[in-house]
Amino acid sequence: MKAKIIVNLKEIVLDPQGETILHSLNEMGYDEIKKVRQGKIFFIEIDESDEEKGRKKLEEIAHKVLSNPVIETYTIEIEK
Repeated sequence: MKAKIIVNLKEIVLDPQGETILHSLNEMGYDEIKKVRQGKIFFIEIDESDEEKGRKKLEEIAHKVLSNPVIETYTIEIEK
């Protein structure tokens, strides 16, 4: 099973890297860009044929290892 886990900062958390990118884009003339938020993407292959079991394992990994639940959110996309 293949999956993609996308981790982003919560909206209430300041994103200095996103702000820096936004400023640079605006300075380069891309004035139509109004907001940038940075994040992380993890591509994972898991040896599990049962999608429900695989999703549970991926949820655990995303929550305990790949994200900081205090300041980040995550989504899991299973490749069909």
